[in-house]
Amino acid sequence: MLNSIRVESLDQEGRGVAHADGKVIFIQGALTGELVTYSSFIKKPSYELAQVGQVIEPAFMRVTPRCAHFGTCGGCSQQHFDARAQVAAKQRVLEDNLRHIGKVECGSILPAIYGEAWGYRHRARFSARYVFKKGGALIGFREKRSSYVTDMATCEVVPPRISALLLPLRGLINALSKPERMPQIELAIGEGTDALVLRILEPLTPQDEQVLREFADRHHVQFFLQPRGPDTAVPFYPPHDGVLYYTLPEFNLEIGFSPTEFTQVNAAVNRVLVRRAMRLLDAQPGERIADMFCGLGNFTLAIARSGARVMGFEGARSLVVRAQANAVRNGLADTADFRMEDLFKLEAADLAALGRFDRMLIDPPRDGAVALINALPEDAPHRIVYISCNAATLARDAGVLVHTNGYTLTAAGVVNMFPHTSHVESIAVFDRP
Repeated sequence: MLNSIRVESLDQEGRGVAHADGKVIFIQGALTGELVTYSSFIKKPSYELAQVGQVIEPAFMRVTPRCAHFGTCGGCSQQHFDARAQVAAKQRVLEDNLRHIGKVECGSILPAIYGEAWGYRHRARFSARYVFKKGGALIGFREKRSSYVTDMATCEVVPPRISALLLPLRGLINALSKPERMPQIELAIGEGTDALVLRILEPLTPQDEQVLREFADRHHVQFFLQPRGPDTAVPFYPPHDGVLYYTLPEFNLEIGFSPTEFTQVNAAVNRVLVRRAMRLLDAQPGERIADMFCGLGNFTLAIARSGARVMGFEGARSLVVRAQANAVRNGLADTADFRMEDLFKLEAADLAALGRFDRMLIDPPRDGAVALINALPEDAPHRIVYISCNAATLARDAGVLVHTNGYTLTAAGVVNMFPHTSHVESIAVFDRP
């Protein structure tokens, strides 16, 4: 028999939070204020993880999920939650983390950055699995709490033309000589190019190659083949130099990338994020700026357009090479320089040896930038713009910047890079005299 309970709030993963019999109950698919039934799939002494059953009294922000696979597919967790309310909930997550983890207060809240809620993903990694009992290949994201592949016919968060390829791609895999040896298809969209990277565990036969060519011609896609790790991905058909591009029109930039290199999933929101970051950084001609965890140069080259001199630091040599090529391509090689540096092991002496920077932009992975923050010298930059994909590590680093390094958290806000998920991207500004 299912239990009923009143949901009190949402946690950082977008789950409903309630209390029963001295335990905290985390209920996937439930919203604040709702009266729901639930069934627990994990029970611990102090908490339970549960799935919503019947919604007896729905919240005003509950909506009908658009995707037919919602609830099974693990790609989205919040399609039942009004898109505008999702943004507000993410803002609360950011503020709660800053207050409780970093013990800091924010001077002002920046307007949230958001874009289209559907068809926004320009990158995706679909699992592929040949299941004889289901009639052949399945393509999709993994099911929730499972290693099984969702039996997907459509996907609402990729562009419609890509969603329409899911069923034809099943037929493509079924037509191969060894369909069970292609476990993954990675999507990467560039300007004018829809690239599909096929993970192949065994070489293709000549007949397989002909099947791929015919599919590419029919559906206007660019195939890459990846026999081992991401660095082994190479163009297959049509003939291609292996470099895709996205643009930042406001800064007259064209950024080249390999389909397996990191770029933001949401190209439209990335454009707005770069604009916001440049306004907040406020780099001036003649200043010396550092871009930490610079990747391909997404922010670095926009900074260089301001007339400031900028150094981008990145731990992966391949990305440094790509960023340098992007600087040359955009005529910025004289004002943008790139250097390989392990920013997770950076020490104060290493940072001091680089000389003083007037301003700094930090865009780390989920682990944050604690080593870099702890290495900041006495004459640290007077402004830091910190872009984060993990509110908890941002809050931790904010605590160090404010309580140890003498900065003030001037402003912060969320960036809804991943609608219909609990993922919280954010941007924060730190100032010191």
